[in-house]
This record gives sequence, structure tokens and C-alpha cells, in this order.
Amino acid sequence: MKELKVGKNDAGQRLDRFVAKSVPLLPPALLQKYIRLKRIKVNGKGSKRDVRLQIGDMLQLYINDEFFDRPSAENAFLKIANPTVDIIYEDENILIANKRPGQVVHADESDDIHTLINHIQAYLYQKREWNPRWENAFAPALCNRIDRNTGGMVIAAKTAEALRIMNEKIRNREILKYYLCITLGRPSPAAGTLKNYLLKDESKKQVYVYNVPKPGAKTAVTYYKTIQSRGELSLVECELLTGRTHQIRAQFAAAGHPLLGDGKYGVGEINRRYGMEKQALYSYKLICDFNTDAGLLNYLKGKTFEVKNIPFLQEYFS
Repeated sequence: MKELKVGKNDAGQRLDRFVAKSVPLLPPALLQKYIRLKRIKVNGKGSKRDVRLQIGDMLQLYINDEFFDRPSAENAFLKIANPTVDIIYEDENILIANKRPGQVVHADESDDIHTLINHIQAYLYQKREWNPRWENAFAPALCNRIDRNTGGMVIAAKTAEALRIMNEKIRNREILKYYLCITLGRPSPAAGTLKNYLLKDESKKQVYVYNVPKPGAKTAVTYYKTIQSRGELSLVECELLTGRTHQIRAQFAAAGHPLLGDGKYGVGEINRRYGMEKQALYSYKLICDFNTDAGLLNYLKGKTFEVKNIPFLQEYFS
């Protein structure tokens, strides 16, 4: 329990507004709930949210200590009262979430609160599986990331050891990552390999594709096979051998088959005709293809995780 004393500069404010300013990490919905439950008292008694505070009033706040910390990127998860995480798989070491298109995985200029990692941390905090005050440094972290407007599976590690192992397995290509996408036109050949070099322009937040090495460019390799074609659209499965920024989107655009809905590398006229505002790209399958020891994660060897319901798949290739 913490106490706050109302000074003359704060007198006259409503109870809920004063507490909101004094405890900025406390989500508004939780603030109102705590007032109703009398976990926020005025002079030792329960009170209504719209009561006007007087000079000298003493507030008793029966709220977890972490809500009184200074707001920062590390505790932004506390602002999420009702975390939303579509869980594909979870155990004591990892969690695999199905990220919705439009959500960012980490904070950026568009969103610093409702990111995937913040929702995962809020979920684990509220189920009392993790609390930053129990740890010296570790916080649940993502092992892989996907673009904002791409949907699909993202792995989160709940422990430092799980994070180390998963990062090692991804780096050594022992986690096989498969995507489904819709391309414009029919890739030729119907199955093959896209291999070229991607150079990222940080200022424009896009990459450029080259068929020969360039200073600063990184090798990008994607296996693909066409599953089905209907009219001007093709459903294609891709396996990533490298994990470069915008890899699938940029490579298929360079090959003359941009992704449907891609606002950066695609064809605006066609996207508008189909009403697609996000690229038709989904990280839909992961395979734990471990060929070296995985320590405490050995039990995942050989396991496959898959998303069954993909919106654009049902709409165009049901």
C-alpha cells in the first residue's frame, strides 16, 4: 500500500483523474475497477470516482508496487489491462503466438503500447507467471519477428535459457519457417529458388534487390512452390533460408510477381480492385528440425506448429 497526500495544486481534481496522473502506468480500466473495489481509498474510506479532492486528503492505494515505477519502454506492458494473444502453443519455456496483420512486434513510431511483445508480457504478468520485480534483468522476449502487415507465428521465450537456445536454432536454420502468399501472375517455374542480394534503405524503410553482390547487401534465399493458380492470382508456399527484411515481398516483386495487397512493392491499382490494404503473406508453419542438442527444449524436436485459419486463403483459395 502507498499513500498520496493532496496538496493545494491538486485540490479540486476528481479522484480518478488525480490517480491517473499520479500513477500513469495504471490502465484506465483497472483504475476504475480498483475504485469500485475500494482498493483506492480517500482518508481510509471507499469513494466514488468523481469525488473532488480537498487539500490534505490522504489517499491509500492498494496497488502493486510496479505500477508506481516511472513509465518506460520496459514497463509499457502494464498499460494493457486486457491482453490479447492468439496462442498457438504454450509451455513453461516458450509461447508461440499468431500475430494479427497490422500489429507491430516491437515498439515503433506508430505504436509503443499495443505491440505483440507488450501483450505477451502483460498476459504472462497477469497470470502471475512473470513479474519484472522477480528478475534481475530478463524479460520475456521474441525470438523472431515479422513485418507489421504480415500475419503469423512469432516465438516468444519465457526464460533466458529458452531465448538463448531458440536464437541459436534459428541462426543455425534448425527452425524451418514456411509462409503462404498470394502473388500476381504465375511464377515461372512453378517451383524453384529465389536467390539474390538485398540492400536495406533505413530512411525509406524498404529494400532493393540486386542479382550481383553489392556493398552492404545481404544474401537472401527463398524456396517456393506454387500450390494453386486462379486467374491472375497464385497461391505460393515459401520456405525462408535467410530472414532478411521484406525478403519474400521484395524478391517476388523483383521477379515480376508482387504480392497482392503489398502497398510498398505491389501494384496499387490491383490492390484497390481487390480491396486489399495489407500484403497477402502469412507465416503459417514452423518445424523444429533440430539436428543438434537443444538442451531443455529437446522435447520440441520434430514438432510442427501450424496456423489453420488464414483470412486471405479462405477468401481467394478456399
